[in-house]
Amino acid sequence: MATAVAPKRKKRKHSVLKRIRQTERRTEVNRANRSRLRTQIRKFRRALTSGNAAEAQQLLGATVSLLDRSVGKGVLHANTAARTKSRLVRRFNELAGQAAAAR
Repeated sequence: MATAVAPKRKKRKHSVLKRIRQTERRTEVNRANRSRLRTQIRKFRRALTSGNAAEAQQLLGATVSLLDRSVGKGVLHANTAARTKSRLVRRFNELAGQAAAAR
């Protein structure tokens, strides 16, 4: 009767185990930063859709700043951040233009 032999598993080196630990920590940090960024963008877009120009004005600076910091931390690509900022500022300017025309 043939017995099933478990395949040999190669022993991991210390450097590999360290890289795994580093990757797990970095993934957690990136996940938190990405979540913070998405929440901020969501708040800003909510202010835009509600038509609240004053709140959107306050959130615009914080949102753009967070996008720039995300690029520095490697969470976002520079072009992605630039495109997002452009779209958000354009929507804010449309809202501000409507608010000015309504006065």
